[in-house]
Amino acid sequence: MSAETLILIAGAILSLCFSYIPGLAPAYDKLEPTKKRLIMLALLITVTGSVYGLSCLGWGSSWGVVITCNLAGFQGLIAQLILAIIANQGVYAISPRK
Repeated sequence: MSAETLILIAGAILSLCFSYIPGLAPAYDKLEPTKKRLIMLALLITVTGSVYGLSCLGWGSSWGVVITCNLAGFQGLIAQLILAIIANQGVYAISPRK
């Protein structure tokens, strides 16, 4: 699995968690839209940063997740973060609302 695929899946899963987990979804729905977006952005940054950090430590190589720990790798990470945001918002847009 590539780093891009892993981050896209994580972005989609985060959106589904905040839409369907019983205790989490109602609490998240009560927040202001700006707070919702900031929380989701912070979580997506955490996920992409974790993938980058684990890859730099060599822990992702067994899964095929390899990001180089240099400027090019960091620039790729930013592009992957943007893809995760797109996946997250795409899943959120098609998730049913109560």
